[in-house]
Amino acid sequence: MDVFLRPLIDELKKLWVHGLDTRDAAYENGVFRMRAALLWTVNDFLARSSLSGWSGQGYRACPTCNKDTPSMRVIGKTAYFGHRRFLPTNHHWRSNLQFDGRTERKRPPHRFSTTAILEQLHRVKTGIPDKHPNYGGVKRKRGDDELNWRKKSIFYELPYWADIELKHNLDVMHIEKNVCDSLLGTLLADPHKSKDTDSARCDLAKLGIRHELHLFEDGNKLMKPAAGYTFPEANRRKFCRFIRSVKFPDGFASNLSKNVAQNDSRLLGLKSHDCHMIMQRLLPVGCRSLVSKNIWSTIVELSFFDIMIHLVLHLPEEAILGGPVHMRWMYPFERYLKRLKDYVRNAAKPEGSIVEGYVVDEAFNKPDRNDDGIHPTRQLSVFESQCKPLGKQSYVELDNNARDKAEFYILNNSPELEPYLNEHKQELHVRLREGCLNINEVHRTEFAGWFFEKIYAMHRMQAPEVTTELLSLSSKTNMVVSSYPACILNGVRFVTHDRDVRLRTQNNGVSVLGTGQEMFYGQLQEILEFSYLNGFSVVLFTCKWFKCDSKYMIAENNITSIDINGEAYNDD
Repeated sequence: MDVFLRPLIDELKKLWVHGLDTRDAAYENGVFRMRAALLWTVNDFLARSSLSGWSGQGYRACPTCNKDTPSMRVIGKTAYFGHRRFLPTNHHWRSNLQFDGRTERKRPPHRFSTTAILEQLHRVKTGIPDKHPNYGGVKRKRGDDELNWRKKSIFYELPYWADIELKHNLDVMHIEKNVCDSLLGTLLADPHKSKDTDSARCDLAKLGIRHELHLFEDGNKLMKPAAGYTFPEANRRKFCRFIRSVKFPDGFASNLSKNVAQNDSRLLGLKSHDCHMIMQRLLPVGCRSLVSKNIWSTIVELSFFDIMIHLVLHLPEEAILGGPVHMRWMYPFERYLKRLKDYVRNAAKPEGSIVEGYVVDEAFNKPDRNDDGIHPTRQLSVFESQCKPLGKQSYVELDNNARDKAEFYILNNSPELEPYLNEHKQELHVRLREGCLNINEVHRTEFAGWFFEKIYAMHRMQAPEVTTELLSLSSKTNMVVSSYPACILNGVRFVTHDRDVRLRTQNNGVSVLGTGQEMFYGQLQEILEFSYLNGFSVVLFTCKWFKCDSKYMIAENNITSIDINGEAYNDD
């Protein structure tokens, strides 16, 4: 690996020590000396071992815990237990005997400083890799003082590398993928991926814990008791049918129904982002009614503590050191590599195909799939409410009541009309006695007519503040409005409910933050475009809103579930 990294290291050393002349229009002479440093690396766990020099195998596989990695030997593999050490000293789980039959009194593993890591690397001997006659035809064994270090990384030739705390990021994408595969394989009792194996049950017997899960003999057969963290056959089918029925917004995730086996017994061919969606969105909801509450709320992994499960404990610490995860995982790189791979049309000349495809994309500047274009700037913000309509245009004739409600909504949500709204309310307070009538209701029904008369009176007097847009807004809209089945607004695709039921995606859900910071949820019913004078228009959504009180909405474990049978605001 160091042979391939040598050109990169030489260039990084040059950029740090000597720098490079770079042109920038912000400088007076247009040239400045640019210096660059390598911040960190992002890679999966296997590549991390090659880059860092710390072996990811054995009893000390964790590079963060170092020599304090909590591990033990079980049947056929090394398991990583003792995760209760990371809990607060007064946590009640530390005294729970169901984990390994003992209370946990150890403190978390010691965090080794950059100086301590350098001292360990000074003790690493430089040897010839793999088998060699100098070592009797076998691999050289590491000494106890070398721990799991195989070499000193070539990155330490960089002057600043030894002082960086977070050198190699644990890739969240690959860890999440591996954890999801293990978790789903165990829940669905997949014989190829389940961690609930016969060896794992024998390990439980050796540890003397969870006696109800031990293997037992029934005549000449060795029986395996059913575990509460594994779905029975009926629940496996329910869970797979749930995955098959899920609809995501356009571009949010792939079609997971294609990954469900024909007999609804397991999931096949999941990609990294599919696992991300299942772990973050679907697994907590799909398991809620299929397993007991304690297993659902914690997703307890009982006997498959491999190194990937252990690495999850260090992700919060790396988030503190490195910041948001979207800058430290592999998704952007994997997606870009997929884009470059799609450029290849000639398998015999892949490099040339990639260059040609990249040049074509840069030359034609193809817009994104959900790009709604550039909207013209208006004096009134309400006329900037434009979208890119999709599908066949139809026409809907509104009754007077519906049109009056829509017009008042448009006027009431125009911030430029706030002085006129306040003026009309003041006139109503003077004209009407307090308590005799609902002033807000009168304001809603009479404001549009009052505003029309006032603006046209000012227009006849040639008032300078009466612009073409303000004059058009004060006029009535057409009785016939345009209706569309879908549209793209601010880079987001919206589809009406009637059309959405026929698609594999779901884009009819809407949510709005209220004035009291409460959330309102609903379904998009219609997309209407109201036309005004001089070619101006406003797009409105007609929505079906749901009741969001405690009777109809449950918010638990960062999951919000709503009963869509409770409809609210029918008259709005």
